[in-house]
Amino acid sequence: MRLQGKIALVTGAGRGIGQGIAKKLAAEGAAVGVADINLPNAEETAAAINQAGGRATALQLDVANPENAREVVNATAAWGEGRLDILVNNAGINRDTMLHKMTIEEWEAVIRVNLSGVFYCLQPAALLMRAQNGGRIINISSAAWQGNVGQANYAAAKAGVIGLTKTAARELARYQVTVNAICPGFIDTEMTRGVPPKVWDTMVSKIMLGRVGTPQDVAHVIVFLASDEGSYLTGEVINVGGGFLL
Repeated sequence: MRLQGKIALVTGAGRGIGQGIAKKLAAEGAAVGVADINLPNAEETAAAINQAGGRATALQLDVANPENAREVVNATAAWGEGRLDILVNNAGINRDTMLHKMTIEEWEAVIRVNLSGVFYCLQPAALLMRAQNGGRIINISSAAWQGNVGQANYAAAKAGVIGLTKTAARELARYQVTVNAICPGFIDTEMTRGVPPKVWDTMVSKIMLGRVGTPQDVAHVIVFLASDEGSYLTGEVINVGGGFLL
């Protein structure tokens, strides 16, 4: 129970990696705001946490809407009696296509959610954490930040998340707020299960440990960074991919 008494907010927590993170934080004692654009998914995740003996509340959140993001961050803090100890910026989308075929709408949609959405949640959370002189912000980037065929928009957004993470870490360190980024590799989620079998096999062949990752693999690292054990790490970019980027 390394996070007993902590208040956390996880975006995109209705399914996949975000759901795994929310459940793990709750299992470690945190009260978790489960935020997702799909409210029924968020409610399902929150219900599972509560049924398991944890504490969670479901919130509808469109991270691409700055007003909504600010409202949800502040509502989570109010639910937590004025505190927000942990923010995990996980929400994301993909609109994959080759660069020469990519529409302006596909570019802007991914940048708006995957990069601007991180800022929209981080900024109000940082204001709260500065005032309480402490907190943990963990941003989910991706192994794709180094570039990936068919993902110009996604890679650009995830690279931007790393730049934002490092800048925020510099600005917030004096307030004992740590800011780190996680780069998952090929993780078994509903999104990745939709890729063609040949692509799946190719991706797995690049993983040194020989298996696809799970949301729990990512969640374990999140818990470490959110706990007292991770208090001396800030501005770091941690790959969680079984050697995918070696």
